[in-house]
Amino acid sequence: MDVAGRVERLRESFDDAECDALLVTNLTNIRYLTGFSGSAGLFAVMDDELVFVTDGRYDQQSHEELAAAGIDARIEIGTHGEAQRQALSTALGGVGRLGLEAGNVTWAQQRGFAREWFPREQLVPTAGLVEELRQFKDEGEVARIEAACAMADAALAAVRHRLGEHPTESELALELEWQMRRLGADGISFETIVASGPNGAKPHHQPGMRRIEDGDLVVIDFGALLDGYHSDMTRTIAVGEPSPTQSAMWDLVFESQAAGVAAVQAGVDAKAVDDACRSVISDAGWGEAFVHGTGHGVGLDIHEAPRVAATADATLAAGQVVTVEPGVYLAEHGGVRIEDTVVVTPSGCRTLTRATKDRDL
Repeated sequence: MDVAGRVERLRESFDDAECDALLVTNLTNIRYLTGFSGSAGLFAVMDDELVFVTDGRYDQQSHEELAAAGIDARIEIGTHGEAQRQALSTALGGVGRLGLEAGNVTWAQQRGFAREWFPREQLVPTAGLVEELRQFKDEGEVARIEAACAMADAALAAVRHRLGEHPTESELALELEWQMRRLGADGISFETIVASGPNGAKPHHQPGMRRIEDGDLVVIDFGALLDGYHSDMTRTIAVGEPSPTQSAMWDLVFESQAAGVAAVQAGVDAKAVDDACRSVISDAGWGEAFVHGTGHGVGLDIHEAPRVAATADATLAAGQVVTVEPGVYLAEHGGVRIEDTVVVTPSGCRTLTRATKDRDL
């Protein structure tokens, strides 16, 4: 990954943001800009200098990770808040207009920055400067997401047969997560969803002690985490013989999801992808049962820009990684959702999640 080149692209946004420097406080954004993966840090970006501040727990780690990423920054280790304040106050003193990440700084933090940390500087709220850069993945980022997707694919293949043995939702979720870790994942992207039978009608059901039974549709939504990057995939599997309504639901969502993937291409409005999915379901009379947006960006966060929804105003561009995940949810029959993660290309998209979409075990 070209981590070192990201800071210069960030600096190019300062004029439009009306700031002379930026204090990065969002840890995900710090990781994107520096490679640092710890849980405490602040990163100051100025025209001619970079200053990274953390505490003693991350002294060695910060030096190693920033060096590996090619980041030429001055690293200050503050064992307490006052030492960190002094380091940044000195580094940023006199910059004039100091940008803060408005979406990540609380009211209390802003008041503290204004009164104690930077009393002479003009504090400027900024929105999405780093997040805008993060939308467009380089080859190294896509490779990490694709590798995480492959781990999830393999994990599902390893546990899929267990559905026929009627485990509880929680048991299946735990086995799926263990398989991803066994295959090399650093963790899970989010709390695994296993929603069986009537629970499938709840899009974000938390796995419980319900035992999977014949006649259930089972919605499985999960992902692997690798080197900070997430994967995201949903499959819906029928255990035993589905009812005619369940079969119709599954076939419709399968068709809708294929239409959405086919619509993804650089230059296409994100709303148009949502329209492609939603129109298939609406035309069949189940539009009100599709209760969420079609997708979202994926990267260092499991949900990031761009949104793929009826209200989205973004235009897709090459290098973005998004999900396509329509669903139909009927309380008396369960739910169906099918989701792939794809990378946008100039001529279409490339699917990164390759697990089978077969309905039956």
